[in-house]
Amino acid sequence: MYREIAKGVYWVGAVDWNVRNFHGYVTKFGTTYNAYLVKSEKTVLVDTVKEGFEDELFAKLDELNVNSLDFLVINHVEMDHAGSVKAVLERYPEVKIVTNVRGKAGLKDAYNVEHETLIVKTGDRLEVGKTLMFIEMPMIHWPDSMATYVADDKILMPNDAFGEHFASQRRFDDEFDDEEIGIIFRENAKYYANIILLYSKQVKRILEQLSLMGLEIETIAPSHGIVWRKRIPEILKKYKNWSEGIAEKRIVIAYDTMWKHTERALEDVIDGIESVGVDYVKYKLTVSDFTEVMTDVMLSKGLIIGSPTLNREMFPTVASFITYMKGLRPFNKIAGAFGSYGWSGEAVKYIVDVFNTLNFKVAGSVRFKFSHEKSSQELFDLGKKVAELVEEE
Repeated sequence: MYREIAKGVYWVGAVDWNVRNFHGYVTKFGTTYNAYLVKSEKTVLVDTVKEGFEDELFAKLDELNVNSLDFLVINHVEMDHAGSVKAVLERYPEVKIVTNVRGKAGLKDAYNVEHETLIVKTGDRLEVGKTLMFIEMPMIHWPDSMATYVADDKILMPNDAFGEHFASQRRFDDEFDDEEIGIIFRENAKYYANIILLYSKQVKRILEQLSLMGLEIETIAPSHGIVWRKRIPEILKKYKNWSEGIAEKRIVIAYDTMWKHTERALEDVIDGIESVGVDYVKYKLTVSDFTEVMTDVMLSKGLIIGSPTLNREMFPTVASFITYMKGLRPFNKIAGAFGSYGWSGEAVKYIVDVFNTLNFKVAGSVRFKFSHEKSSQELFDLGKKVAELVEEE
């Protein structure tokens, strides 16, 4: 059923309990496709739902006796938000689309939709009995992305920003206890780390712009997950910290091994870390969800990657994770690398090359032939050095 957010403003989205993979991103809690209805002198639908979930959207609109729509706001043309646009236009052919220049082009490119459209830009307002204001947010996380602000009720509808993949029959953050909210905040960090992180400069700029615009925000209604109305200062602070690369004094160790030489060497690295007393988390990449690893990479100051050399390259799982991480461009990290080899030993060098490309502070690297015993002190020193630099930051 629909949920009222404020008088005349409703959640009319859909819950996808079963999705477990989204863009290659593991969604163990499912997700929601949030759409919102503003019902005043005019009736406005803000975003749609993923194709296949339109019946859930229409059932809620029927509950609210929506026989016609005046405006359909498209904040973002990606398929999980605008996937039902054709179904909405068929049901409400009289509706006028509201989007930005890139959004109009995206509707044509993605859905072959050409329909009467009102083009808006940052600061434009639409009077519908309530005042809607629009804020372009390019590259958070597509060029067309924008937010809709319901000025009368101080509700920000920022599409993908501030959301997370989390399915629930509960809609609002104050309907969850602290333990549950801890899980939701982790999913929010996971969403940022794996979807938004690459665009942190844009996030920082938009946060500054929202502050300069002086918008009062009492509710944040994103397009995935829960609606924020109690913990808004917390979620805003988290986004600010993530966009600035502020992280915790912790080290992520991500590694893989072929004949256990690299895995055994890891114990010396850990001894070095523990000698300083810095917290760490360890992931063996063969059995780890990269999206979880990437979340901890974003949340942690330190990163140590270990890989044997195979066919003069990094071990395949390490190479895959390195490629994934490089695309998301984490920043402000202190890093180290280590690994075994049999005759050539290129893996460690390739890892360090990526660290340098990402402008990480490289504390050092250690490579060793087969057994690590002769390099035990170097491995200890590597862990210790990374930990000391993390502690100093």
